[in-house]
Amino acid sequence: MYKKEDILNALRKVTHPDKGKDIVTLGMVGDIIVTAEGISLVLVPEKSNDPFIASVKSNCVRALKENLGPDAVVSSIEVKPKIIVEKMAAPKRDVLPGVKNIVAVSSGKGGVGKSTVAVNLAVALARKGYATGLLDADIFGPSVPTMFDAGEYRPEVRTENGTDIIVPMSKYGVKILSIGFFVKGSDAVIWRGPMASSFLKQLISQGDWGELDYLIFDLPPGTSDIHLTLVQEVPVTGAIVVTTPQEVALADARKGIAMFRSEAINVPVLGLVENMSYFEAPELPGRRYYIFGKEGGSRLAAESGTELLGQIPIVESICDGGDAGRPAALGDSLTGNAFMNLAETVVRQVGLRNAEMAPTKRVEVK
Repeated sequence: MYKKEDILNALRKVTHPDKGKDIVTLGMVGDIIVTAEGISLVLVPEKSNDPFIASVKSNCVRALKENLGPDAVVSSIEVKPKIIVEKMAAPKRDVLPGVKNIVAVSSGKGGVGKSTVAVNLAVALARKGYATGLLDADIFGPSVPTMFDAGEYRPEVRTENGTDIIVPMSKYGVKILSIGFFVKGSDAVIWRGPMASSFLKQLISQGDWGELDYLIFDLPPGTSDIHLTLVQEVPVTGAIVVTTPQEVALADARKGIAMFRSEAINVPVLGLVENMSYFEAPELPGRRYYIFGKEGGSRLAAESGTELLGQIPIVESICDGGDAGRPAALGDSLTGNAFMNLAETVVRQVGLRNAEMAPTKRVEVK
C-alpha cells in the first residue's frame, strides 16, 4: 500500500505548463485515496476551463509510475474546479452567509420535470463531493418529500438566542427543507401570496444550512411572488430553466429567461435543461424516438444566447425512482449518467459565471 507522502512527492514532479510550478505547491492536489484497486486522485484547478488539465492528468499517471514503480495503478483522476465565489469584493451576506452558490431551478410551465431535475441535480452534486442543499420553494405543489421518500418527516426545531432554527433533513448527502415537511401530504396549501412568501423567508433565514457549495432552489412553475421573494431575500448566483422540446413548453421557457434577465431582477441564466428529450427502448439501444419534438432546447438556447446544459431522456425508471424516493442520479444508468453530466456542466457554468461576472445583488424594493 502506497503512502500519501510518497504519492505527493511523486506529484511534486508534475509542473503545470502555464503556472511553471508543481501541482502540489499550486494546491491542485485534493483528495488522495489508496485502495486495492489503485490510487484515486482529485485535481482542483483554479479555473473550470483549464486548457492544460488533460496534460496534467497524463503527467500525473506518468510521474506516479516512474516514482512508485511500473506496477502502480491509477484507478481514477477526477477534476473538481475551485468554486470561484467572488471575482470582485462584495459585502458578506447576512442571510445564508455560509452558502457559496445559490442556484434557482425554474420552468415556464408545470409538467416539464422541473422538480425531477432539481432533485437529481442536487443528488448528483453531492455524489461529486460538493456540500449541497435543496430548498423546495414550490410552496403550493411540494414534491421533494415524495422524491426522497420523506412524506412523514418532520424537521427538528431548536431555539438559539430566542430564534427558532429549523434543522434540514439529510439524505443522499443533501440537506433538504420543504413545506411538505410541515403539512400533511393530502392537505391543500391554501395561502395568499404574502403568507407563502413569509414561509419561504423562514425556510431561508431560519434553516440550519451551514457551509454549502451549492444551495438549489426548486421554484414553482411560471413567474410568481415566490420568484420575487427569492431574489429579494438572497443574491441568486444563477438560474436554470427547465423545458421540454415541444413548442408550448419552449414558449413559456422564453418568458422565464426574460424574467430573470429583466432589468428589475438581473439574475444570470446559467442555461437550459431539456427534459424528456427522447425515448430509447431497452430492446433497441441507440435508437431514439423524439416524442415531444427534436432539438427544441438547442434552438431556444441558440436563440436566447444561453447554454444547453443537458438533455435528459424519457425513461420509466426516472418516474419509478422519483415515486420510490430513490432519485435516478444515484445509479450508473443512462439517466443517472445524464444527471451526473448535468452536474458537471452546471459546476463549470457556475465557475465561468463567477469568474467573468460581478456577484449578483439582491433586488431592492423601492
